[in-house]
Amino acid sequence: MVQRPVHVDLAWEPQPGGSLSSAAGEAPAAVLYPARVSSLSDAELDALVAEAVVDCYDEHEQLSGLFAMIEGDLAVPFETEVLGVPVVVRKVDLRSSGIVAICHRGRLRQAIGILDLPLPDPAPDGAQWIEAYRWWAGTQ
Repeated sequence: MVQRPVHVDLAWEPQPGGSLSSAAGEAPAAVLYPARVSSLSDAELDALVAEAVVDCYDEHEQLSGLFAMIEGDLAVPFETEVLGVPVVVRKVDLRSSGIVAICHRGRLRQAIGILDLPLPDPAPDGAQWIEAYRWWAGTQ
């Protein structure tokens, strides 16, 4: 299993003497990655990924297979928050950068990488496919 970092803080800079501190001098708050949407086991995640990528020959086809499962099973629209701002996810899309959620707030819209999308609690139906995609992306 690949270990992924729990947080990343790009505001920290090395200080003389090897210590770390933020530009303001205090320890900044951690930026957390979205947590798993359920308590699926590694075996269950492997089974979901295997179902999505059956007959796929390379990573691009596997990504397309996972996208098809997310697009077909994820219940949209659903509300969530991005950077503390309420948004509505209306659809998902496959782009060269990966799978993205198309988030709307009023007349504005923004594509957010689905790996970075915080999911609401409870998660929408079909969110196990997002978790399977996160699992797959972490092992590539």
